Parts: sequence; structure tokens; C-alpha cells
Amino acid sequence: MTKAKRQPVAISIPDRRDAALTLGPALLVFAFGFLSPLINLAIESLKEFTPGRVGSVENAAATVQNYYELANQAFASVLMTTFWIGGVAAIIGQLVAFPLAYFIVRRISPRMRALTLGFLITLVLSSVLIKTYAIELTFGSVGIFRPLLLTLGFSPNSREYINIVVTAGLVHSIIPVATLTLIGAMQSIDPRLLDAAQSLGAPGWKAHLSITLPLSFPALISSTLVSLTFAISAFVIPMVLGRGRVLFISNVIYTRFSDIANYPSGAAISLVMLAAALAVVAVITFAQAWKVSR
Repeated sequence: MTKAKRQPVAISIPDRRDAALTLGPALLVFAFGFLSPLINLAIESLKEFTPGRVGSVENAAATVQNYYELANQAFASVLMTTFWIGGVAAIIGQLVAFPLAYFIVRRISPRMRALTLGFLITLVLSSVLIKTYAIELTFGSVGIFRPLLLTLGFSPNSREYINIVVTAGLVHSIIPVATLTLIGAMQSIDPRLLDAAQSLGAPGWKAHLSITLPLSFPALISSTLVSLTFAISAFVIPMVLGRGRVLFISNVIYTRFSDIANYPSGAAISLVMLAAALAVVAVITFAQAWKVSR
């Protein structure tokens, strides 16, 4: 059986005019609010920096030295730390958010569901700084779990433990966003499919693996991408919980712009980080599209 070939749909002139009037303001805001700063960032990244000044001098010479300086082990280590901890936090967030979203949609009453959704939205909108210090007071060096960690042989000042605390802070912020993203997909799954599978003798876990998980897979990928993007761009969480020993790219960018006023270097790091994030998102998106098209 061959797939029907789609025919191009002709768009009339009034429709084009209506589309231009509708999208025009949004495109103008996008051009001036997003593209213009991004172009300025790219231009600044190609300017030579003079030590002792704030930013580049006027009519500074063009150079790629700002990008060349990033080809070192220290920057690669920060980049790897950012994506490694951010990726682990995004995956743990999905492992927690997926069953939580299913429980909210299928196992609680409509009134409790509304209250739970309101609580999750409150968590999303609440201050990241407050949530970060809550994690520090719970799992940090003076946290209530410190005696338990010492008993188990974990040193609160070790690099491994600090990595775990930073991951915990990211997961704490990811779970509400991922749960809200997955709830919509869970609501679109017909519960009679699961009941039919179980009535035919399939165990509950097998029914979920063969029905719930495949049908919610696109939403799960979208939720993972949103979580990963949030995690690798985090600033406050690694700065506070990392205690200066765990640095993300966003912290390095802040240091270049604010502490040493090296705007060209900060701009180059920002663009490299943007390119790396877009590459990861593109690979995952194309892999999902390829799987769907098979």
C-alpha cells in the first residue's frame, strides 16, 4: 500500500494579508527582542579584548582568538559537567514525573487533581533561590541529613557529594515542569485500552509498558528536552549548591561578563553553549522523527 501524495494547498491573497497582519507584530518583537541581541552577541564575540577595559574598545580588530581560547581542557571539563549533571537530572526528573502524572490523571478525584495541579503550578512559579536554599538546608553541609550521611561514610565536602546535591536541586525544579507537561499526554490516553489489556491477562506492568509508555512517548521526549534545556541553563542552583567547586557554563559566562568584564570572551562562550544545546536538541528531535516515520 502506497502513501497518498500530499498536494500543495494554494493560499489566496486575502489569506496571505491576514496572515501577515496576524504574524507581523510577533515577528517584529522576535526580530528586535531575540535576533538583534543575538547578532550583537555574535559581533562582540569576534572583537579583540584589551585587558583592563570594560568590554571591547570601539573599532576593535576582528579576531577568532575568543573561540580559540575555548579549546582547552578546563572549558571542556565545564561543558562536560554541565551536560552530564543536567542530563542525569533530566532523566531522573522523567522517572519521577511519569508515574506521578499517571497517578494524578487516573488515581485521584477531580477535586484533588485540581488542588494538585495548583500546587505544581505554584512550585513552578516560586522563586528558584528559595527552592535552592531549601535543598541546601536539607542536604547541605549543615542540613538535617548531615548526621545520616556521616554515618554512611559520605563526606558533605567531597566533590561527589556536591555533585549529588546539585543534581538534587535540579531535579527538585524539573519535576513540577515535567509532570505538568506529561499530564496532558496522560489525559489523551483512552483508559479502556489498559483495561482491555489487563482483562486479556496482561499483568499491570506489562500493560503499561505496551500501551501507556508508547502512547506517551512523544510527550516524554518533549518533557525531557524541556527539562534538559532548563538544567543546562541553570545559574542559581549550581552557583549556590556547587559552592564554587561545581561550575556550569552559565556561571562561567556570568564571571566573564561581570567579574572581569571580558565581553568578547563571554559572548563567545554564550554562542558555543547555544550551539551545543541546539545540537543536542536537534539530534533528539531528528531521532524521534525518524522513529515515527518508520
